[in-house]
Amino acid sequence: MASLIESHAQQYAVLTADITAKIGKLTTHADKKSIIQEIERHVEEAQELLEQMDLESREAEPAIRPRLRTQLDSYRAELKRLTQEFTKVRNTQFEDGLYSQDDIYSSNVNVTEEQKRSLLDNSERLERTGKQLTTGYRMILETEEIGSQVLQDLNSQRETIQRSRNRLRETNAELGLSSRLISGMLRRSWIHRFILYGVAVVFVVTIVVVISLVVMKHTN
Repeated sequence: MASLIESHAQQYAVLTADITAKIGKLTTHADKKSIIQEIERHVEEAQELLEQMDLESREAEPAIRPRLRTQLDSYRAELKRLTQEFTKVRNTQFEDGLYSQDDIYSSNVNVTEEQKRSLLDNSERLERTGKQLTTGYRMILETEEIGSQVLQDLNSQRETIQRSRNRLRETNAELGLSSRLISGMLRRSWIHRFILYGVAVVFVVTIVVVISLVVMKHTN
């Protein structure tokens, strides 16, 4: 989506630059009808591009949508200004669809020069605005890319923490099981020890009894 909007923005910049150049030719070029037709066609194409960019901006990410809307507003204002300038220049030298040599060469030189300067200034402002918008758009893409990378890093860290927590739980469970096994072994060890002590006592008692019987027998 972002690459598509950028492509439309580049096409729009080319169209507006061509419109500006052709408006400047209206005061000097002989075949003015074809130039006017080309300008009108370019204006329609630029308007269509703006409509497509408007639709695409509505489907863009919420984080960059306000900047795209600002960019579109600037494009619309620039196209409106170029359309007004074109209308002004056309109406100055065009009447009822036909040009007259007298109208062309009898027009006020000062007005023509003023229009040329205005067109050059507009072209320079358009170029500066286009560069600023391109720079801003690249910053938006870079910011979006950085934000996406940060989210990926955070997601990776969250997964790592979750795995560590699971391993800690497993370790605690294993330690609990080991503790129970050791306790059982200790109990069995004490039981075995008591049994051994009992056997030893019984053995000693038996020996004492046997010795006593033997002594008593010899005494009798």
